[in-house]
Amino acid sequence: MKLAATLTEALEQRAAGPRSLHYIAGEEQRRSVAIDALRRTALGVLKHFQEQGLRSGDHVIIFTSSNEQFLDGFWACLLGGMIPVPVAVGISDDHRLKLVRIFRQLDRPWLWTENAQIQRLAEYGRESGLEPLVTEAISRALVVERLKSLSGSGDIRTAQPSDVAFIQFSSGSTSEPKGVVLTHGNVMANIRGIVECARFSEEDVSLSWMPLTHDMGLIGFHLCMMAAGIEHTIMDTRLFSRRPLVWLREAAARRATLLSSPNFGYKHFLKVFESKGIDPVDLSSVRLIFNGAEPISVPLCNRFLEAMAPYGLKRSAMYPVYGLAEASLAVTFPPPGREIQTVTLDRRSLATGAVPRRAVAGDKDALELVKLGSAITHCELRICGDDDAVLPAGAVGHVLIRGDNVTRGYNGAVAADSFTTDGWLRTGDLGLEIDGELVITGRHKELIFSNGENCYPHDIENIVESGAGVELGKVAVAGARRGSGDEDELIVFMVNRGSLEDFIPEANAVRRHITEQTALQVAHVVPVRQIPKTTSGKIQRRLLAKSYEAGEFDAVIAELDSMRLARHDPAFESESELQSVLRRIFASVITERKVGLDDDFFDLGLSSIALAQVFEHIDEEYPGKLDIEDLFDKTSIRAIAAHIEAKLNAA
Repeated sequence: MKLAATLTEALEQRAAGPRSLHYIAGEEQRRSVAIDALRRTALGVLKHFQEQGLRSGDHVIIFTSSNEQFLDGFWACLLGGMIPVPVAVGISDDHRLKLVRIFRQLDRPWLWTENAQIQRLAEYGRESGLEPLVTEAISRALVVERLKSLSGSGDIRTAQPSDVAFIQFSSGSTSEPKGVVLTHGNVMANIRGIVECARFSEEDVSLSWMPLTHDMGLIGFHLCMMAAGIEHTIMDTRLFSRRPLVWLREAAARRATLLSSPNFGYKHFLKVFESKGIDPVDLSSVRLIFNGAEPISVPLCNRFLEAMAPYGLKRSAMYPVYGLAEASLAVTFPPPGREIQTVTLDRRSLATGAVPRRAVAGDKDALELVKLGSAITHCELRICGDDDAVLPAGAVGHVLIRGDNVTRGYNGAVAADSFTTDGWLRTGDLGLEIDGELVITGRHKELIFSNGENCYPHDIENIVESGAGVELGKVAVAGARRGSGDEDELIVFMVNRGSLEDFIPEANAVRRHITEQTALQVAHVVPVRQIPKTTSGKIQRRLLAKSYEAGEFDAVIAELDSMRLARHDPAFESESELQSVLRRIFASVITERKVGLDDDFFDLGLSSIALAQVFEHIDEEYPGKLDIEDLFDKTSIRAIAAHIEAKLNAA
């Protein structure tokens, strides 16, 4: 398959052919757009941009909730030589704060967005004390609804492989975001490696619910598919959150061969599937389901594959891969069509520089890790010690990469500690090579040094989830060090939806199980409202550790230690019919405890996925009377009921 040298050249090639891009915004909201029509729309948007004064080299933040509007603006930027900067809209103030930080970091960027986002930004500016900066951002907004016509074409700037294509900001930024600068050459080199190593062909058909602000969604399942001439469908991530079964129903209907999901997606799908089931579907056409973005859970993969086997899904379809934004996405792939292969190591022997001992599955100290294949073409990989020297074969060390697909730096400057003196990028991951394949053991910055041993947070989390009855995604483990201690305190953070007194036996069971399985001493088991995660579902362990080190959990730890909190089980008070309907909706989602009229449902640990499910049910009962963002302001049943009642009265 002959591929272009730049993304814009790839678009020109595919616009001359028969391929289309398909959007699924809702179960009844579908739209297909020929690649040529996508190009013509982008040129119309580009004309509008240029009439507003945008020039080649300008930064344009893409901040829209619509996948179609996202790609229209994204391609307009590429065709005009502007630099798109994708930023997730999200539904919380954390996402808006990230936008403000990125706006401040860039050189007078423009903002491609929609009226609804402008209104929410303005409100956020007033409430956050950041109004001057937010007002400046809004003054440079290119609002979708203000486009009066898409006729005509903007002036195209011919891109070169060395030109910056776009800037991908980390999904996990919690302070000053870090923008990975990717050139056309970087991205196209990675696409060539993906196409060759995963054996893509124009006979493939892809479907993705991954957000376009994430590298797997944008590069893996749009840019790559478009460049390779693959018919592809982009499903709204919010639809997957609300109705995960739609994902595989659509895959079957479209005879998709290429899918993708990280751990949390399989977990979310299975939770609904196991309670509702799915209509008969045929998944025999699925060739590969890319699984990456976070440590891969073998038990979860097996659960998913076993559940879907009666529907024709092959075990060989699960495709564990390794990559990162700095590599334009992909670093290692296993041979396609091979079932997951694992290696079982002694978790006590994973020190940096050491060759770990093999272990027998089922042993107390056994840790099963996934083999992630070898480096794709156009990319190199090596395992090094703390001094950047290459380690002996089979030793655990720092994963370093270089190649045509690897960024040369970050927005504003090249981070000195990100590259070795001879030009290798430090990924921040630890791992080893076994039989020529990469095995990731964990993140260097998340490594916990306790009892004289190195331990990995995700390993301990898996122990808790598999043996202590804690649901996947409801626990996070981190190392925290207060003062001048030589070792980390091992802290377990666990979602709690009941009283602190009820939490104590659960915490004791978790503490006991970890000690029995690992002999590690748990300093504290801390109840939290929710586990913070990035927009791509990765647990933000360092954010929790920093909060602990800052003393934010001291009060609740003191209460737990003294066991003074009385049990609280709110009795339901007299309620209106509307309040009763809302209470039943919340009860259908939050099954662990009763919800009173004035209970703050964020205090109950409601996740963003659960929030989306609540909104879906409310919208079915009271169409158009509530926006999902309203749930961040009206955080009790009583407040939501009053809001809806006001809308009904006005109507």
